[in-house]
Amino acid sequence: MKAPIRILLQTTIFKTDDDWDIRRFQLLSDYLASIPGEEGEPLFAVTARNREADIEGSDPVLSSLDRAHFDELWLFAVDVGDGLSAADCAGINAFYAEGGGLLLARDHMDLGCSLCNLGSVGAAHHFHTKNPESDPARRCIDDPYTTTILWPNYHSGRNGDYQKIKVQQPLHPLLANSEAPSGHIEYFPAHPHEGAVEVPAGAANAQAIACGTSQVTGRCFNLAIAFERTEATGRAVCESTFHHFADYNWDTRSGCPSFVNEPPGTTMQSEPRALADTHTYVRNLALWLAPQSA
Repeated sequence: MKAPIRILLQTTIFKTDDDWDIRRFQLLSDYLASIPGEEGEPLFAVTARNREADIEGSDPVLSSLDRAHFDELWLFAVDVGDGLSAADCAGINAFYAEGGGLLLARDHMDLGCSLCNLGSVGAAHHFHTKNPESDPARRCIDDPYTTTILWPNYHSGRNGDYQKIKVQQPLHPLLANSEAPSGHIEYFPAHPHEGAVEVPAGAANAQAIACGTSQVTGRCFNLAIAFERTEATGRAVCESTFHHFADYNWDTRSGCPSFVNEPPGTTMQSEPRALADTHTYVRNLALWLAPQSA
């Protein structure tokens, strides 16, 4: 029986009841753990944890990730800039250099800007005060409703609603869906203020695979950047927001931190294809990010 692909789901904050800690990604964890292999065995072995700190202030798992027994890291950067130590970044970079798969997801403004210290995949993420978008015309407020949040804050819809995505051609295998009438994924979970991701300058192995559309300005923005495997790295995907994977965005009945005050939506539940597409995307990610040796 083939060994399962080992996935680490990790946040960049300590355990915090009223925040986006790893317990807010339980539906994702449960779904990955439920996917069977060809003989009915678990296809993925999932470990889910929040950030911890040793006596030097580094996370004991991330800082030694290249020596840990994982094939993939799905990192939900929910911090405000202090979520990764230098040793954590070194461990993640070494893991990636050895062929490990990375999913890096952040959010609006400066939320998750600790990712900027992760080489070329970190450079795909643009924030308000660090590594802003290359086009100055995009350095402006898109979501006008939550006034405490500045750019980047692309408004793709309400939490709990879906968004129709624009698939970039040629179709990337991450977006393939043989069960969909179009042959590809059409729906992602929406979020009122998504962040910004872009192919970094000189990254010949990277491409934008899907775009969203602001429900306020009509502006298109990247949802995900995919990095192909090279001789020096594994595969990676950079997401415009971790809300594509959060319980609350799949089903608002899961609840959210108290500081979330935007009115929720319901179409992720009322449109069956929306959650089905999201599940297909998650499965595609978990398979595509796996090292060649897995």
